[in-house]
Amino acid sequence: MAPQPEDPQADAWLPQKKGAKEPQLHLLKLLPNLVSILALCAGLTAIRFAISGRISEAVFLIALAAALDGLDGRLARMLKSESDIGAELDSLCDFVNFGVVPGIVLYLWGLSSEIQIGWIAVLVYAVCCMLRLARFNVGNRLAAPAETSAFIGVPSPAGAMLALLPIYLSHVTDYRLPALFVAAWMVAIGALMISRLPTPSMKRATVAASWARYVLVFGVVVIASLFTYPWVTLLVLSLCYLGAILSLALAGLRRKRRN
Repeated sequence: MAPQPEDPQADAWLPQKKGAKEPQLHLLKLLPNLVSILALCAGLTAIRFAISGRISEAVFLIALAAALDGLDGRLARMLKSESDIGAELDSLCDFVNFGVVPGIVLYLWGLSSEIQIGWIAVLVYAVCCMLRLARFNVGNRLAAPAETSAFIGVPSPAGAMLALLPIYLSHVTDYRLPALFVAAWMVAIGALMISRLPTPSMKRATVAASWARYVLVFGVVVIASLFTYPWVTLLVLSLCYLGAILSLALAGLRRKRRN
């Protein structure tokens, strides 16, 4: 979609005509784009750590990139600095961080013994992530976006964290899954990303006011657990997320049978 004339950030990135007045931007409005770029740097650094065998640090950096990805859009809305350039930066960073980086980390961690099959799984996963992001971007450009109360298919950050589940399991149980299973798992997560299954979304999630204090306490417990027992917590959160997807799918089937 071509940038609109009233988008000052887009105008700032375009070549300026000689003698034309240069558009001015508040520095704070560049903060969301900076967060997106920091997320990209975290993802690329994860590859460096994975190459040197520091898989734990690589997983941490992917999780950091996912957290930053959830922050940049909210910052843009808070600062009223949403722009076409920011949306493109976010999408490109998401593809690298959640489509390319997890596949390479998993390949270096547990797929090197099955070079051909492992690399095919990496390619399939990356292509599925790209298609998922393309569908999401097109939906956002429509007058009525399709993904409001629930996502359609697993979002790319959640898909990346699910794809890394074999690594969590190996740290919790000291058992490394066979390479063929890891490859099949990556392909399955890629299929979930491009599927039409409804998946949980926090965009429209609500809670009764009387329960707000408990939600805050629960959030503190989750964050503290991530720092204290990171692998167990990541494994449990991943399994809970998969359970939520299954519950939504079963609820959809029941509705279809009633109709």
